[in-house]
Amino acid sequence: MTKPSPIAPFLTEPKNNFELYANERVDRILEAVRSHLGVEIAFVTKFDDGMRELTHVSSDLELPMGPGYREPVEDGYCWHVAHGRLPELIQDPADYPFTKEFAITEMLPVGCHLNVPLRLKDGSLYGSFCALSRAPDRSMTQRDLGVLRAFATLAAEYIEGELETDARASALSRTITELIAGEKLTIMHQPIHSLETGLPSGVECLARFPDAGERGPDKWFDEADEVGLGIELEMLAVRSAIATLPYVPEGHYMSVNASPETIMSGALEQALEACDGQRLVIEVTEHHEVQSYSELAAALKRISPKARIAIDDVGSGYAGLRHIVDLEPDILKLDMSLTRDIDTNPARRAMAAAMVAFSHEIGCLIVAEGIETEEELRVMKDLGINYGQGYYFSKPLPVIRAQQWLLGLVEPGEAQDIVDKVSPAPQASSALRKRA
Repeated sequence: MTKPSPIAPFLTEPKNNFELYANERVDRILEAVRSHLGVEIAFVTKFDDGMRELTHVSSDLELPMGPGYREPVEDGYCWHVAHGRLPELIQDPADYPFTKEFAITEMLPVGCHLNVPLRLKDGSLYGSFCALSRAPDRSMTQRDLGVLRAFATLAAEYIEGELETDARASALSRTITELIAGEKLTIMHQPIHSLETGLPSGVECLARFPDAGERGPDKWFDEADEVGLGIELEMLAVRSAIATLPYVPEGHYMSVNASPETIMSGALEQALEACDGQRLVIEVTEHHEVQSYSELAAALKRISPKARIAIDDVGSGYAGLRHIVDLEPDILKLDMSLTRDIDTNPARRAMAAAMVAFSHEIGCLIVAEGIETEEELRVMKDLGINYGQGYYFSKPLPVIRAQQWLLGLVEPGEAQDIVDKVSPAPQASSALRKRA
């Protein structure tokens, strides 16, 4: 019967998110090398600017060095193996007088030593993949070296994935940091209308970025979250939005989006210190599961004197009805997924009706997002929805144009001509993830 390949378990693992677990998987590969070859130590080194750094080490021994240890490349076997001065398979260092020049040969001591260069897909030398024991071993053969080389190839795949992830993260971090420093973000206002009177009652602030014609703002916020700059970018949007409040006429309100993470960070509370609690609404946007609703509720309570609280995307997010009650909101915003085709979908109509009844029980106003047709508007009015927004009323407008809209000084068609020139949409509908 054919013996299974020692690397088979790694080849059959799912590849999704392998970059995230690259370090763990390289460690497991080293453990497998030790087990299969019967050696005491296995490690990966990286060559960097004339230095050799241990990045991964697997051993049951108490070693004098571990991950992070650095020394000049000339002081170890790895560099010289990679450049052909030592063979990849050394059964006994005594066979090669050159090994006596390295302190590690006697200090460890080094016995049997197998080492292959680690090369990336472009052929560049990353470092080395090594397995060794403290005693010579004449039984080690080229076949064993071939096994080591197979494991090294697999480790290089994970390492390269990690390098690509790190390079991407570095580039994203640089781009987002520059954008924040330069405040290269524009705020648009999307009108919110009373469904009873048809008149505008307020606006929701929406962030737009320099590449708004190519992709939506959700990409920027997702990438900022990915590199640990989510709160910083979101606070730029919040500060930029608050700066537009003077352009919202008296008698109208302005809504600003904030994630639970930003709310709980305390940064939002500081930004709202000088704000008017009657004219400002903070929309809690849940794009990730909230770990502590009690902590979020406490943070919202602290900012409630400065702003009313709305729960965004009700009907599609992570929060259940009990959690909505725990947060004590003033406004519920029905997600556009409930609005879409509600005039022809009985299930969506029933869900929206239930949310209206729920809002009455807890004393909340309710806003329907994403109204795009007269039929959707009619159903929402029949259900008793208080307010609505969406392309039926207006797309997001530049701040001054939105001010004119709220004052009744601009016609719908005229406003749309302006917004199409200022902020061309990367997608056909209002289904872009909102942040401001």
